[in-house]
Amino acid sequence: MRILVIEDERKIAASLKRGLEQEAYAVDVCWDGMSGKATAITGVYDVIILDRMLPGIADGADIVTALRIEGLSTPVLMLTARDAILDRIEGLDAGADDYLAKPFAFEELLARVRALLRRPSESATTKLQVDSLVLDPSDKRVSRANIEIKLSVREYALLEYLLRNAGRIVTKDMIIEHVWDFDADILPNTVEVYIGYLRRKIDQPFPTTRLIHTVRGFGYRLGV
Repeated sequence: MRILVIEDERKIAASLKRGLEQEAYAVDVCWDGMSGKATAITGVYDVIILDRMLPGIADGADIVTALRIEGLSTPVLMLTARDAILDRIEGLDAGADDYLAKPFAFEELLARVRALLRRPSESATTKLQVDSLVLDPSDKRVSRANIEIKLSVREYALLEYLLRNAGRIVTKDMIIEHVWDFDADILPNTVEVYIGYLRRKIDQPFPTTRLIHTVRGFGYRLGV
């Protein structure tokens, strides 16, 4: 899943990028509101982490309001050193989906990101499941038929994206947009290579029921 961080404090931004990438998220970073707004509108993101206090003519509340006016519905987690109730109300009223006061524990930020990634139609559990394949985002564990499967960070990110879109056809471009960050060096067959890695771990040991399917001319679909 792909996250945009808009944060002018570069140490905080770098720390968030490093921590989120270790958790298998693809992360892009902008250090001011206007470039952040443009990137959010032109890019494809699953969550935006937005600082409330940004330099320039537009702060975080202005940015999220502008994004909502543009019709962007991407969940926004707002960060701020301001923890007064009125400040939180202003951020939420501007269009943010959640609010986290600085300083914060990184584990709490992760939990809030996971909550924003859940669709309303999903059950209260955080686990993603198709047939006997289960992925638990809270502890990054993957299993099939109760057998634990070890994945690399990128394999995990790809599988999570496929599971969150189970039953749907996803194209190579969609996968690249959500699984790799903007600066990643992606070759034309990179997606095919990683799909192959997943098939060897997810499908080959369970030949009676394949879950990862190629839809020729379109992309891939995960399902029974």
